Amino acid sequence: MEAGTTTVEPEVRDRQALAPRWKVLLLNDEVTTFEFVIWLLMDVFHKPKTKAEQLTWEIHKTGSALITVTTFERAELYVEQVHSLARPRGFPLTAEIEPA
Repeated sequence: MEAGTTTVEPEVRDRQALAPRWKVLLLNDEVTTFEFVIWLLMDVFHKPKTKAEQLTWEIHKTGSALITVTTFERAELYVEQVHSLARPRGFPLTAEIEPA
């Protein structure tokens, strides 16, 4: 190294990139019963009964409700679970995901 020359150490960053987050929404329909939606929210999404009831009313009154925010893979799984549980019972309940 020559006199008067300084070396610059590269800055090391120890960051972990977080996976992008996705919203899981349930959409209102005129067929799916309140009882089924409340059960689904408690069983699949692990919501307490009072929160499940609140979300069900929000879906009914506004047309949709944000149920959870999670990773893309988990959000896709939730949508599949909602549809696979609703369809055999004759309910058209729809779940969708969108970027958070």
